[in-house]
Amino acid sequence: MVKKFNNLSDLGLVYSTHDSSSQEKAEESTDQISLSTQIVRVQLETKHRGGKAVSKIMGLQLSDEKLEELAKFIKQKCGVGGSAKDGEILIQGDHVKKIIEILIQKGFKNTKRTGG
Repeated sequence: MVKKFNNLSDLGLVYSTHDSSSQEKAEESTDQISLSTQIVRVQLETKHRGGKAVSKIMGLQLSDEKLEELAKFIKQKCGVGGSAKDGEILIQGDHVKKIIEILIQKGFKNTKRTGG
């Protein structure tokens, strides 16, 4: 007589290629630890932009969602436009001092101004 199996758990084998629980824990721990230890640089850039000034935030090690969220918050506080891509945030205009203050309040303790 052949035993009939209704689903995979009847076999006693369970296989998954995605381990979401350990990955989520790793992401949470790196975000919380890295906020105060990240070295974030804020730079005023005017080259290749037709003479327009752009405040560039570099060195952020955040997930894409957190990067977009931070960019939106900074744009609202400065009252200007901007974008977030490739691990960098671009804010229109010369807002370097204000951005540094915002980042320090958000928990990025090692925030520095670069480039003159």
